Amino acid sequence: MMMEPSSPVQPVLSLKNVERQYKSGDKILHVLRGINLDLRPGEMTGLIGPSGSGKSTLLHVAGLLEKPDRGEVLFNGKNALTMSDDARTLARRMQLGFVYQFHHLLPELNAVDNVAAPLMINGMSRGKARKRGQELLRQMGLVERDHHRPGQLSGGEQQRVAIARSLANRPKVLIADEPTGNLDPNTSRVVFQNLFDIAKHEGVAVLVATHNVELTSVMDRVLTLHEGRLEPAPARADQV
Repeated sequence: MMMEPSSPVQPVLSLKNVERQYKSGDKILHVLRGINLDLRPGEMTGLIGPSGSGKSTLLHVAGLLEKPDRGEVLFNGKNALTMSDDARTLARRMQLGFVYQFHHLLPELNAVDNVAAPLMINGMSRGKARKRGQELLRQMGLVERDHHRPGQLSGGEQQRVAIARSLANRPKVLIADEPTGNLDPNTSRVVFQNLFDIAKHEGVAVLVATHNVELTSVMDRVLTLHEGRLEPAPARADQV
């Protein structure tokens, strides 16, 4: 008896024929030109391209922070562009995580309370929120630093706390914009590996924009944004 092939994992977020343009004086800047992108649970997708290529715009559209001029953004199979503002805000707060180059931790809170804060804002008890925070910090290798405030942590440790915080609500999608751009190469590798491991463990779909091509070697796939279109990134010499 022949086994039927297993069906592919359905994307949690899809961009379909997305276009975005801006007016600059008398000129129209076509930043995104017919972008098609599927993000699946547990998959890490890298996005590279020179400064000004539109990576941040693409992340903003994928993160439901900005509406495209044309195309569709499907989140959990629903068209996010037809959602009310309140529904989009709730989706961002409950099902999307964001990591930026700068961690934006609250200086008055220790590491575990920084991670627990989004959970308590969403109504979880402090005890349960801190337990989840401690679990994430353990996975990030910071179990012995959970009661340290940001000022007592290194730059890499602070960024790992920020990543843990972004995953606290168990988001379906994590959007990361240059998450290691402010770190030295060795620290970047450690932080990025932590992000990769925990995203796989949590089953999160991850989209990472980075200038650090070396870090893309651990990703499931890497795309280049060139002249408003997505293309497979060329293989590095050490990967051929």
